[in-house]
Parts: sequence; C-alpha cells; structure tokens
Amino acid sequence: MSTNLQELLPDLDGGVFEQKIATMLSEVALGVVTHGRQGKVTVEFDMKQIGETQQVAMKHTLKYQKPTKRGKATEEDSTETPLYVANNGDLALFHHDQTSFGFMNRKQKAEQE
Repeated sequence: MSTNLQELLPDLDGGVFEQKIATMLSEVALGVVTHGRQGKVTVEFDMKQIGETQQVAMKHTLKYQKPTKRGKATEEDSTETPLYVANNGDLALFHHDQTSFGFMNRKQKAEQE
C-alpha cells in the first residue's frame, strides 16, 4: 500500500499547505506568461523520526522563482507536521485505529455536501 496523497495533503500545515501550493503555482504561471521567461515551483519533503515512536516530523518546504519585469522574485516557506507511520509505511495525521473525532478535512466535507 502507499500513502494516499489526496487524504494527506489537506492535513499538512493545518490544511493550509494545499492552498500555498495553488497560490504559488498561479503566481509563477502569471509571471511566466506576463514576462515570457521561465519560472519554477519546488516542493520538498524532509522527514525525521520523533523519538522512538511510529511517528515522523515531516518538514514541507515550498519555493518559487517568479519572473518579474526586471528579474525574478523568490520566496521560500517551510512548515512541519507530525505524522503517524503505519506498519506498511502509509502516512496519516492520525493512527489508523484511532476513533474519529467527528470532524473531517475540507475535501471530505465538500464531498458529502
């Protein structure tokens, strides 16, 4: 089995990570078509084990280079989210056996409406 990104991404950085990616992609794309030069968006994930647990601290870093009239603008944003690692390697915000708290992420809520 592998990690379900559609479920994991909305949980990163308290639900803001997905919005940051979307904003950066749009800003860079606009700079590319406005100024006719190449832009770049980079997403990096670094993980380290939390103590001796089945959890990792995932650092997620977004970087972009957006063309401007006289050069380029760059920005970097790094945040960290603790994640549980299942026996098969799947990553999730909560342990797979944990009881539901009765709340859901934005995508799950939208799907039910």
